[in-house]
Amino acid sequence: MAEKNKPVVLPCNGIDKEAGAISRELALLLLEKGADVICPVLYQSNPKRYQKKLESGKLLVIDGCKTGCASKLAREHGLKIAKKATVNELLKEENLKSGKSPVIGTEKLGLLPAWAERLEELEDIVAEEGGTHFKTPVSFRQFAFDKFIFKVPEAGYFFNENDCWARVEGDRARLGVSDYVQQSASDIIFFEPPEVGKELNMFDEAGSIESTKTALDIISPVSGTVTAVNQELVEAPELINSDPYVAGWAVEVALSDFESDRELLMDCAGYFDYLNEKVKKEYRKRYGGK
Repeated sequence: MAEKNKPVVLPCNGIDKEAGAISRELALLLLEKGADVICPVLYQSNPKRYQKKLESGKLLVIDGCKTGCASKLAREHGLKIAKKATVNELLKEENLKSGKSPVIGTEKLGLLPAWAERLEELEDIVAEEGGTHFKTPVSFRQFAFDKFIFKVPEAGYFFNENDCWARVEGDRARLGVSDYVQQSASDIIFFEPPEVGKELNMFDEAGSIESTKTALDIISPVSGTVTAVNQELVEAPELINSDPYVAGWAVEVALSDFESDRELLMDCAGYFDYLNEKVKKEYRKRYGGK
C-alpha cells in the first residue's frame, strides 16, 4: 500500500459495547492490510504522536453508533475526514442490531472481513481542495404571512412538493429541507444520514430529522449516489433551523439523471409561488376564511 494517501483509521473508542468492539476489530483488519490506526484514547492525550501519519494519509473514521464519537473527536481537532462508516448502519443492512455486551456475536464476526474490504473501497466523502462546487453566495426572496416570514433562494435550487430541495452545480447536488419545513417542525434535535455510497432514486429517503414536535424523512428531489454527508449537521442538527439552505445541507450526491428529474421539479420562482399558495391554504384550512 502506497504511503501517500495511505488510509489512517480512527475507530470508535466505545469498546464497552458491541458496536465499538466491532469498530476496533475492523480497524485491526485494516491494519493487517497496511493501513495505519489511531488509538482514540492516545490521540486525545497526545495528538502530535500521529501528526505525520495524518499529514500523509487519508483519514477513515469508523463510528460505532449514531453518537459519532470518532467523528466528533476528528472534528474537535480539525481533522479532515476523507471516508466514514458507522457500524450500526452496516449491521442494519444485514437486519442485525448491536448488543450491549462488548462480546462480538459469531454471525457478526463472520461479516468483518467483507466489511473491511468494503471500507477500503469507499469513495472520498469530501471535495478535493480547490473545488468550486457550492461556493457561490446564495440570495433570497421572502414573503410574510400572519406572523411568519418564509425564505426561498432566488436561483440554483430545485424543489419537490415535499418541500425538499436540491442545490445543483454541475454533476453534483446538495440536498436539504426548506425554510418552511424547519419552521413547521420547530427545533431540530437529530439528523440521521444515509450511508455514503447509497444509491438514491427520486423520492427515496435521503436521511431523516427529528424535532421537538415531529419526525420527518428528507425526500430526495433527484436520483444519484450519496458522496458526502454533512458531518457538521450530524453534530449540530440545529443548523437546519438557523441556515436551512446553506450550512444546513444534509447530503451531497453525484447526479445520475438530472435532465429527467428536472421535469418533475419546481425552480426557485415556481416554488416561491407554490409555497405562498400552500401557506394560505393551510391557514384557511386551520382557521377558516378566504
